[in-house]
Amino acid sequence: MALNQSALLELTEVLRSADEGQLMRSLLHTILQALIDAEAQAHIGAGLHERSEERLTQRNGTRAKTVSTAAGDLAVKIPKTRTGSFFPSLLHPRRRIDVALHAVVMEAYVHGVSTRKVDDLVSALGAETGISKSEVSRICGELDTEVAAFNGRDLAGQGFPYVFVDATYCKARVGGDKFGAGARVCSQAVVIATGVSADGRREVLGCAVGDSETEAFWTEFLRSLRERGLAGVALVISDHHRGLMNAIDATMIGTAWQRCRVHFMRNVLTRVPKGQAEMVAAAIRTIFAQPTGVLVRAHVDTVAATLAAKFPEVAAMLRDAREDITAFADFPEPHWRKIWSTNPLERLNREVKRRSDVVGIFPNPKALLRLATCVLIEAHDEWQVSDRRYLSETSMAALNPPAPTAGHPAGEHADTAPALASTPTEAVPLSA
Repeated sequence: MALNQSALLELTEVLRSADEGQLMRSLLHTILQALIDAEAQAHIGAGLHERSEERLTQRNGTRAKTVSTAAGDLAVKIPKTRTGSFFPSLLHPRRRIDVALHAVVMEAYVHGVSTRKVDDLVSALGAETGISKSEVSRICGELDTEVAAFNGRDLAGQGFPYVFVDATYCKARVGGDKFGAGARVCSQAVVIATGVSADGRREVLGCAVGDSETEAFWTEFLRSLRERGLAGVALVISDHHRGLMNAIDATMIGTAWQRCRVHFMRNVLTRVPKGQAEMVAAAIRTIFAQPTGVLVRAHVDTVAATLAAKFPEVAAMLRDAREDITAFADFPEPHWRKIWSTNPLERLNREVKRRSDVVGIFPNPKALLRLATCVLIEAHDEWQVSDRRYLSETSMAALNPPAPTAGHPAGEHADTAPALASTPTEAVPLSA
């Protein structure tokens, strides 16, 4: 739509007298309004006050809309029609800010920027009226499609010999009506699963939010991973949680379970006087310093016998958990330090907590899942592009030796195949 001479002269005067910020705002406002009017004319079938046989409806005034851009807030007029409705394709219904600022809001939210600081950021970028909490939530709701796609993606492309599962807790409002009335603040479990693929790379397998770490919730979560194609699991690493253990037994049949050594140590030290905690911890650490799988398990009994006289409860815990805390010993020795605890997953949990602490209390569990998954997507993408693998291809080959080639029956060269358990050697003694 061409501008008339009066409008051009007015624009020339503005360009002559305005400073840089006002200049860009005036240019953008004029162009945007002209584009809206042009699209309205095409929709109606005739220009303003124009008689035309192609006219489909009549104008019925205008309605104002504020559009926040990097150049500032722009007040545009959108023509109304007597029949039907019209909204320009350049703008989005119920969206006040432009695409650039829209992306900024979502990025800031995912990185744990508070709503108040998002408001300050949007204002600094030119939107004088800022942005409300509800609008931030609505904008970030558009991330739900990406969240659902990530948590529902196919996992059948490759096997995941090692799977780590753990949970952290955040606050969210639960229940109430659609306006939030009657909702109560509850602690919600954010459960996360990561895996090490057959080529040694880490992946985030999935995430879910629930009321608590019940067996039913864990079973539903792990079963959903199976249904998405999770296969080839040889070892699951987790904390000693009864509901989780039962869920693993029900959904991961045929896999070994490694109890996190860090969580086990914390449980043990709660039974030991503070002044002797370091001595007991040092003794237990020698179990994991043994060079072979056979010696690792044998040393559990040695340490238990050493501590039995003074700490009988600790000795009983060691004997009861012997197989659980030493499951890693059946796998290649280069993997041990990476698979005997959930420490790699704890770092993800801390990052989720760090960013969720900025929000404080989420309006609903869906919002908590949205932020947690976005944090995990970020970590997942970084792992995929990193030059470093979590476990080397050479060590993964020891876990999955190639099938024998034609002419070489299985067992012919068994002495050259990588072994999962070494022969006994001299044990590492208890430290003083």
